[in-house]
Amino acid sequence: MKDFTPTSYTLECVATGRTFEDEGWMMEDRSCKTPSLVRARYAARRLEVRSSELGLYKYADWLPVNRMLEGSSAPVTYKSKGLAKHLGLENLYITFNGYYPAIGARMTTCSFKETEAFSVCARAAKDEKRVLVVASAGNTARAFAKVCSDNGIKLLLAVPAENLQALWFEEPLNPCVKLICCEYGGDYFDAIRLSDLALKGDNFYAEGGAKNIARRDGMATTVLSAVTTIGRIPDYYFQAVGSGTGAIAAWEANLRLIEDGRYGPNLMKLIVSQNAPFVPMYDAWRVDSREMLAADEDKMRRNAEIIDAKVLSNRRPPYGIAGGLYDALKATGGDVMVCTNAQARKARALFRELEGVDIYSAAGVALASLVKCVEAGRIAKDAVVMLNITGGGEEHFKEGKELWYLKPSHIFPLEPDVEDVVAKVEALFA
Repeated sequence: MKDFTPTSYTLECVATGRTFEDEGWMMEDRSCKTPSLVRARYAARRLEVRSSELGLYKYADWLPVNRMLEGSSAPVTYKSKGLAKHLGLENLYITFNGYYPAIGARMTTCSFKETEAFSVCARAAKDEKRVLVVASAGNTARAFAKVCSDNGIKLLLAVPAENLQALWFEEPLNPCVKLICCEYGGDYFDAIRLSDLALKGDNFYAEGGAKNIARRDGMATTVLSAVTTIGRIPDYYFQAVGSGTGAIAAWEANLRLIEDGRYGPNLMKLIVSQNAPFVPMYDAWRVDSREMLAADEDKMRRNAEIIDAKVLSNRRPPYGIAGGLYDALKATGGDVMVCTNAQARKARALFRELEGVDIYSAAGVALASLVKCVEAGRIAKDAVVMLNITGGGEEHFKEGKELWYLKPSHIFPLEPDVEDVVAKVEALFA
C-alpha cells in the first residue's frame, strides 16, 4: 500500500460537459453558471480489479484516491437462493455491505458508508493539516469516525442528538475524532446546518456530501462488485435513499461499465425507495417535478422522527441538480417507491429468515419495494436484479462484545449562535 500511485483522472461538469483538472478537493466547476455535479473521468477506461487483500481499493482504478488507508473491506455480491426462491426470481443478486463473515463480508461498522469514508479520506492528501467536517444521521458518522480514528485523520462530526445510539464502536476512538450535536428534536438537516457553521472556523474543510466525487465513487463500488461478480450489468437496481447519492453513484458506475465494453450496453432501472411518511423525493417524482416541492419544515422533522430508517431523512437531497437523482431516474427509466415501517420490518424479518443475517431498516425498505414490484408483476422472473443491502450484520457483530459510545463534546440548540459554535469547535482542536 505504501507504494500506491495516485489514481489518474480529470473532472467533467455534467451540465456543460467541460473537462478540467482537479486542483485538489474540487466539488464543482467554477465556470458553470447552473448547479451541477462533476464526475471523475478516469484514465483507466477498463476496470482492472486488483487483489481482494486491498479491500475497497481493489477498485482503485475507478476511485479518486491519493493513497490507500488501512482496514477497508469491499462489498460482497452473491446469488440469492432463499430469498430468490421465495420471490420467484431466477437471477436475484444481493450486494451485501456489512458484517457477515460467512459470505466474506467484513465491514465492521456494518454499513456501506464505509465505502464512502475510505474513498473520501484517501482522496485527501496525506499531509492535510485541516480538520475534516462531516454531517450525518448516524451510519456515515460511525464509518468516518472509525476510518479517521484508525488512520490518524482529524475529524469533526455533526450528528442529531436523537441518533447518538448509532455511534457505537469496539473500542475508544483516537482523540483526533470529535463530535458535536444539535439538540433533541433536530434531524439530519439540522446537523448539516450545524456543520456549516463549524466550517466558518479556521482550519476546517467540508467533506462535501454528494458533490464529492470520492463519496459517490466509493458508493459505486457496490455496482462494481455486482457487475464483476455477475459478469453483466443487471436489469434492475434496488436501494433505499435518503439523499439519493448512492443511486446517482450506481448510474455513474453503470455508464463507466458500458464504456468498459465487457459487461454489455444495459442501463439498470433504478428503483429507489423512501420510508413513509418521510417521502419528499417521492412527492416530487410523482408529479414529475425536477424541483423539490414546498414543505412545512416542522412537519418534515416530525415525519423524520416517525420513520424507522432515520438515515433516510435528508430534507435537502441532490435531487434536481444536473447529474442528480432526477436525471438518473429519467435516464434509466427508474422509479421512486414508498414503504411503511411495518412493510420494512416484515422485509427485514424475511431477509433474516431466508438469507441468515439481520439487516438495517433502510435495507428493509429496499427489500420491501422489491417485494412490491414482484407482487405487482413488474419484474420478469428471469430478470437480473441487484438488491443493494446497504447495511446489515450489526446484531451479529455485536454478539459478546462490550461496546464503547462516542460522546458529544457540545450539544447546540437548533438555532445556534454562530460565534459560539466557531469558538467551541476551534477549541476542540487547539
